[in-house]
Amino acid sequence: MNVGFLTDLLQTVAERGRDVIGRAWPQGSSASGAVRDVRQFRSTCDTLLSRRGEASGVALAASILAGYRDFDVDERMKALDALEDAYWPDTEALLAAANAYQANASAETLSSLQRAAESRRQELIRRLNLAPDGTAALVKMREDLLRFDAGAERWPGLDADFRHLFMSWFNRGFLVMRRISWRTPADILDRIIRYEAVHEIHDWSDLRRRIEPDDRRLFGFFHPQLVDDPLIFVEVALTARAPVSIGEVLAEDRDMIAAADATTAVFYSISNCQEGLRGISFGHFLIKQVAEDLKRELPNLDNFVTLSPAPGFATWLAGAAEADQSLAQAAAEGAWRTDSAEADALAPALIAAGARYLAQAKRVDGRPLDPVARFHLGNGAILDRINWPADPSDGALRSAFGLMVNYRYDLSAIELNHEAYAEKSEVIMSSAVRKLLTRKATRPLKPAKSADAAAASEQAA
Repeated sequence: MNVGFLTDLLQTVAERGRDVIGRAWPQGSSASGAVRDVRQFRSTCDTLLSRRGEASGVALAASILAGYRDFDVDERMKALDALEDAYWPDTEALLAAANAYQANASAETLSSLQRAAESRRQELIRRLNLAPDGTAALVKMREDLLRFDAGAERWPGLDADFRHLFMSWFNRGFLVMRRISWRTPADILDRIIRYEAVHEIHDWSDLRRRIEPDDRRLFGFFHPQLVDDPLIFVEVALTARAPVSIGEVLAEDRDMIAAADATTAVFYSISNCQEGLRGISFGHFLIKQVAEDLKRELPNLDNFVTLSPAPGFATWLAGAAEADQSLAQAAAEGAWRTDSAEADALAPALIAAGARYLAQAKRVDGRPLDPVARFHLGNGAILDRINWPADPSDGALRSAFGLMVNYRYDLSAIELNHEAYAEKSEVIMSSAVRKLLTRKATRPLKPAKSADAAAASEQAA
């Protein structure tokens, strides 16, 4: 698809629209067509909803989005207030349609009810999307909504409408998966460096180590309207076994292998790139498609695992039972970082506590407390192994005391696992993790390697 051609075409339509509107161009607009203040923003939105002509509609949409782009933070918040306060459904029309459907449930009355229930704001957003680069501008607008002043709590109607429309516009059928390599255009590679949210990419050399070798892959989802800006990407290491620490994956002096010799694909970093699309899930589609594509390319691959963070573990452990608080204090003090005997002493208890956190700590809705666990278990993965110490970075130490997790994707069981989680909130886990749940999460008094430590070592082997 020639997106540049389509963008140029829309720009031409917008310019022709200005000619069509002529003297009727919104009073107070700048020479570029952008509205200048919030009052004009609101009135031009009203005008856009009242117009039927495509050319004038594209031009008006462009003026509204250009004005919003030029607003300062206070003006943007007031513009969002205007969108929230106006354009709700007509209450009387909605009640009349509901009564008509209740009296005579038919396709016709249902269609009328659906039209009456939809806010005029959704139609406004659809028309704004006609502007050149309108989709990107609307994603940025929702990013503002989520970032400003309690976000969706202040603008719940607007946020609900954005979510409803984005779930359709960013449907999996519209997304394109692309492999990102060292030959990918530099502007996309620069975005990958900036968007990496799990394991920081320090510089271009670091990025090259992650995507150029034969045993490394990086894949992203793209949308036709955001052609050079990924929605989400996943970094993959092709290895001979599942890693137990991030150092094994990212070490500069690691031993490389030929991709054809790998038996394991490790998804070690998944980063969402568009904050304005928060809550619109793409990750499960991406992981499944990457796994299937890699399996076709490399038939020797028979193990698909993650090496994932556990971002809420430290907070949960510090607020749990007294024994756990003592364990959390010992982990936070960090003596184990330079004392291998101390690390050996802490490992069994921390790994057992990690298993309890991931498998048993739940939200009020019965789902796991840990957001990464919810993501992978909801996608049909298996809670396979708990690893500690696995990530010595400052962020991982603060959030999880350096603990990391292997979730395993069994391609033959993904759907069954997903259904068990979706219907019963069941955490599918390996026998090794299940055994950990029977152990007490207390810190041994002596640093000598205990039976528990030996069992933890056996699990990590």
